[in-house]
Amino acid sequence: MILERAAAVFASALIAFACSPAAAQIRIGQTTGVTGPVATSVAEINVGAKLYLDHINAEGGIGGQSIELVTLDDKNQPPLALENAKKLVADPKVITLFLNRGTPHTQILLPLLAESKIALLAPSTGAMALHNPVNPWVFNVRTTYQAETEHLTRHLGMAGLDKVGLCYVDDTFGSDAIQGALKVFKQAGKEPLVKEAIDKAKPDYTACVQKLIANKQLGVVMVGTPVSVAAGVKALRAAGGTTVTVATLSNNAAAGFVKELGTNAAGVIVSQVFPSERRLATPMIAEADRLAQAKGIKSLTPAMIEGFAAAKVLVLGLKRAAVAEGKGPITRVAFKRALESMSRVDIGGGVGGIELTYSPTDHSGLDYVDLSYITADGSFRR
Repeated sequence: MILERAAAVFASALIAFACSPAAAQIRIGQTTGVTGPVATSVAEINVGAKLYLDHINAEGGIGGQSIELVTLDDKNQPPLALENAKKLVADPKVITLFLNRGTPHTQILLPLLAESKIALLAPSTGAMALHNPVNPWVFNVRTTYQAETEHLTRHLGMAGLDKVGLCYVDDTFGSDAIQGALKVFKQAGKEPLVKEAIDKAKPDYTACVQKLIANKQLGVVMVGTPVSVAAGVKALRAAGGTTVTVATLSNNAAAGFVKELGTNAAGVIVSQVFPSERRLATPMIAEADRLAQAKGIKSLTPAMIEGFAAAKVLVLGLKRAAVAEGKGPITRVAFKRALESMSRVDIGGGVGGIELTYSPTDHSGLDYVDLSYITADGSFRR
């Protein structure tokens, strides 16, 4: 039900984008997988972002100027993401690129960002390559995938690292993310008994599953898209691996992933990079919940919180840039400078006790990792 509601709201948002007046003063560009293997997660992320942007516009926008989010569908294909980004940056009214999805989809944009001197805020990826070395045009909000896989591997490894397998998508996302897990093995002076790369285009978990069962693994870290990891879980359960604990990353922290898992959802561990959507004692979560309820969205998801948090950082940057520019229009350069002026900014009650700071030498954003598991009713519990 959450997924259908999110998809419906997102579809309405797309219509709103298409019908937005040409006179919209502040334009934000987004290329992301509206359709394709990450569509359900993207829909929820954008619902969260729109919750806050709609709220800001309803209150008068930024100095009386409304914010228009222009979203183009890249179908989760990096070449199309680049094509979309070129269209967006060609529009001088686009102040920044925002909340795109995927590691290779972000890396392919880097030369364009430098050439166009435009920032990319809150890419929905935790690739270490976007954190270190610091890219002057990329501003991360969420933490790294390596931090997530390290956390997951340490958790599963409490029963012995020799009982933890690794199965990961064979692309820059997977090869980067798995380094956090390998760090844990290296520190223990061990090698994983199961370390299997999975084809991205046609995910086949046969070899991975066979090795997990043959080596009597008790847990496995699976890195991939929601569709891919769900296929892996189903294959593992069908082969008799019913007692193997599956853990995956925050890119799968969405209702769409739970739906894809079906009857295999309960017990799957999912790392999280923002506070629980149920933690109403956190002001940002309470605010998101209030705005969601007003739009008829009964339950938030982790993916919605990612979008909501990203939108809050976007608005803070725009407000700072507006002050710096005075009566003039917000420029791309002014927005970048505004982001780099943020020091110990609290976006809503302290995200896990961590404040957001940017500078010319630090674009990493938040440092927050937590674990959740999927319950029998399909919700994420901490």
